[in-house]
Amino acid sequence: MTSFLLTTSETVAAAGGYDEIFLWSKSSALSTFRSPLDEHLGTFGIVRQENIDLVRLALGVFSADRSVRRAGGGSDWNARDIELTVEVGEPHAWAAHAPELASVIGFLSGDRWTFHFTQAELPSVALMELDEPTPDRTVLLSGGADSAAGALTAALRLPAGSTLQLVSQFSATSISPFQKDLVARIRTLAPGRTICHRQIALNRNAKRIDGTNFPLEASSRSRSLLFLALGLAAAQPSGGPLHIPENGFASLNPALGPERRGALSTHTTHPRFLVELQEALSKVGAHGLIENPFQALTKGEIFANVASLVGADEASAYLSASNSCAHTDARYSGVAPGSSCGVCFGCLVRRASFHASGIADTTEYLCADATGRVASFVAQKSIVEAMHDFVSQDPKPRMVMTMSLPDDYPPAAALDLCKRGVSEMRAFLS
Repeated sequence: MTSFLLTTSETVAAAGGYDEIFLWSKSSALSTFRSPLDEHLGTFGIVRQENIDLVRLALGVFSADRSVRRAGGGSDWNARDIELTVEVGEPHAWAAHAPELASVIGFLSGDRWTFHFTQAELPSVALMELDEPTPDRTVLLSGGADSAAGALTAALRLPAGSTLQLVSQFSATSISPFQKDLVARIRTLAPGRTICHRQIALNRNAKRIDGTNFPLEASSRSRSLLFLALGLAAAQPSGGPLHIPENGFASLNPALGPERRGALSTHTTHPRFLVELQEALSKVGAHGLIENPFQALTKGEIFANVASLVGADEASAYLSASNSCAHTDARYSGVAPGSSCGVCFGCLVRRASFHASGIADTTEYLCADATGRVASFVAQKSIVEAMHDFVSQDPKPRMVMTMSLPDDYPPAAALDLCKRGVSEMRAFLS
């Protein structure tokens, strides 16, 4: 087991006692993290302490996730044993629900977690309320097509004069321009609404406090927990739910085959994860209301809804401006940052959704490059063959029975959703 500590104190960090120590202190040159965001979330205004604690826990989980290498990937995926200590406002309240939190986060990352909580330092400067309107809706905007559709739909459905808060988090700088461009397009397509964009970069440095390098694990399935925690902190002043838009087919995450279990799977918006996370957060007193407005829809159905709101041409331009590619490392192959491979799971479902909705896809995909300059990169990322195998037959009930659905999610509804999602993929690939 690897033990970690996330602290906001240089003194505590210097005392050691753990395998790895993360220091989050905006005022310290030794801070483990690069971010304009301080450890008390001061730029968010006055945030409930429990939501500050949640961001710290999520940052510690994400950083530990990135700092313990796995033995393998794909079908050789292994679970790790990770122990994390985090400083919070009420350690006893968090400790009482530590096993439940460990179970929820273990479902997300595929690991065995043990959490401990110690007393956090209070901010040395009084925090102030922001001179901003209270948002009527808060939506996570990753830059992907589903989040783009969710943000635009929310804006259009709010009455004139309303305020929409969009929360973005990024580590790859190539994604930031997509997020900003989508926000500009939303302001044009939904006039009369105030669109507040809170864009956050919060990343672990490559080096430890002592100057040596952290190990680097690339899978980082826990990144979504940090995104959710930041979104909930932003949504908390309004008391309303945080929207995390994701098509229901991807949320159920049916494995394409044995090779897609493990590192290539994700439970980011899985119904069970969202339900159990909300239950745990309510017990510790954090604002934890989360909704996926697209839980019952395929991606193609989401695209069609966008077209019904703004027209097919506007939908084409807007959705094509998003980025759904799972690979942000294309620049190392000599192509422009933010390029889309066209052959990963995210790209293939995206392309099938344009096809199913009858909306023109003007995205430039690397797989369509006629020069052959990036053919090797595309071949390494392609799951086209696996996808063909996956859609060759209709989903069966046994697929649904392995999905760990929450009690209030009817298996028949999940099966119907999977059949519709597979149908969209089959029509595109045939």
